[in-house]
Amino acid sequence: MTTRPKVLYASEPALDAAEFRRVLVESGLGVTRPIDDDVRLKAMLANADLVLTARLDALGKPLIGLARGITDFSWVCYISELAVCKSAQGLGIGKGLLDEARRQLGPSVAISLISVPDAVGFYERIGMARMADAFWFGRER
Repeated sequence: MTTRPKVLYASEPALDAAEFRRVLVESGLGVTRPIDDDVRLKAMLANADLVLTARLDALGKPLIGLARGITDFSWVCYISELAVCKSAQGLGIGKGLLDEARRQLGPSVAISLISVPDAVGFYERIGMARMADAFWFGRER
């Protein structure tokens, strides 16, 4: 019988951009994020209202997942990244991060996000509802 490692969830508004970049790359989200633009990564972290982390309770407490969100703490929180290192996927880390976001935001705040195609099944399995009629203007750079 194998035991799952203990995971520590926390708010880390001052998360280091290098750790952020590493998890984006190791999760697979690096292909859709500006991982080669340190200034932009730092701005993404500095301007987020919610930066939650998942770390292994082990020597050095390595970062294995994160959730970054923009919110008014009253009505809605948009999760712009939910990233879990591939080596830790399937251990409940993504759900744990969303559970922590829900705990910190409280029952009056809805959570929304845009999923990459490969993660749609995950969000459906954990009970998130699909939203119809979502719209967006794409980035120019």
